[in-house]
Amino acid sequence: MLEELKKEVFEENLELVEKKLVIYTWGNVSGIDRESKVFAIKPSGVDYDIMKAEDMVLLDLEGKKIDGKYKPSSDTPTHIELYKAFPEIGAIVHTHSSYATSWAQARKDIPAFGTTHADYFYGDIPCARALTKEEIENEYEKNTGLVIIETLKERNINPMDIPGIIIASHGPFAWGKDAKQAVYNAVVLEELSKMAYRTIQINPNIKSVEKYLLDKHYFRKHGKNAYYGQN
Repeated sequence: MLEELKKEVFEENLELVEKKLVIYTWGNVSGIDRESKVFAIKPSGVDYDIMKAEDMVLLDLEGKKIDGKYKPSSDTPTHIELYKAFPEIGAIVHTHSSYATSWAQARKDIPAFGTTHADYFYGDIPCARALTKEEIENEYEKNTGLVIIETLKERNINPMDIPGIIIASHGPFAWGKDAKQAVYNAVVLEELSKMAYRTIQINPNIKSVEKYLLDKHYFRKHGKNAYYGQN
């Protein structure tokens, strides 16, 4: 099971490259086996061109390495906090994709302007607050996870309804039930960021989409009464 997890996480790390969400060694994907409470994550600073499935690092939720010859991603503590806080999350993605990161650097939520956004994210994509000097200097990556959790809880957001967030001055994190879905959501988040930016360029006074249209498009794809696609 854990070897399959490593293979899945490896393949989805490569998908980030394929979808042009990362360059060089930027970004990472992790996925967790909830039964064993072990997760696999990309090794730190290893180039995608030479990376192999066996290079994925296995850790427990205390950050103890179970298997792997490399150090895990430096973002590992962020992933751990999210896995601990939200048992429904099965995989996490972090990138520095350009449009989503631009919104993060501007420290602005990504507004839900239309039905494409509503199909995947049930409302504005939040921008978490900037970390304090103390939070950055002491356990920065762990505190990044904690500020994501803080933001979702303060705004009463179900993480599976809005499966991604941006961190002020940093970049996006996305998640899903497994690594494939998490990467899919990261790709969608980047496209929505791009559309939102262009929308504001065309009409700086545009407001978020009406709640009834947001509801219609989100719930036709999600929840017990969804009817989009094949049963």
